[in-house]
Amino acid sequence: MKDFAVARRRMVREQLQAAGLDDSRVLKAMAEVPRHLFVPRALHHRAHQPSALPIGFGQTISKPFTVGLMTSLLELQGHEHVLEVGTGSGYQGAILARLAGDVVSVERIAPLADRARTTLEELGYDNIRVHAHDGTCGLADDAPFDAIMVTACAPHLPPHLVSQLSDGGYLMIPVNKGREQILYRYQRQGVEVIIEQSVSCRFVPLLDGVSTESIDDIGPAVAAGSDGSAGECSEGEQLA
Repeated sequence: MKDFAVARRRMVREQLQAAGLDDSRVLKAMAEVPRHLFVPRALHHRAHQPSALPIGFGQTISKPFTVGLMTSLLELQGHEHVLEVGTGSGYQGAILARLAGDVVSVERIAPLADRARTTLEELGYDNIRVHAHDGTCGLADDAPFDAIMVTACAPHLPPHLVSQLSDGGYLMIPVNKGREQILYRYQRQGVEVIIEQSVSCRFVPLLDGVSTESIDDIGPAVAAGSDGSAGECSEGEQLA
């Protein structure tokens, strides 16, 4: 465990701070959350490398820089009610739970949602709830949200998500722009939506529906799943 703690501190120093991320609360959270426990055991030794990693079902855990960038752009202060669309491994949710008042996380692949929920419970996170749910619809029963983070690429801005934002709240979402994906930050200001473009990125697609398929999600899924390109953002670029 000591070696993993050292690896986390090095990850923060060499991948986040070196790239210009300076949100002290985000850096502290990422230095403390045990990232290796959110990836398959066979990949524990790679958990802190600067790349996305497969977690089964063709999904990935985003690389550390991406998690840090997207989290910092939400500008969380500690009291917020947050929606995460795309629970995945649960790692991003754990970071959000450290920085916000409470988090609701939805995942369309039910077995992934179950696994993430178990991991988060075992680590003692009691301010995050995980649901198997179609994230393209948001979660109207729990709205409005002070912040929304989407960890999959949408073909366009989902109107349901904007409508569930509190006034002044931020929405982070990758959007497909033809040959590339762009990370956008949207802020709701009354009836208007302020749009800011961030960096080029690569994420798995945002899909609708809920999948309850049961497959071997550790062995073959890791070998035959994502090549690790999803969940990546270009480093060194700033929100413009």
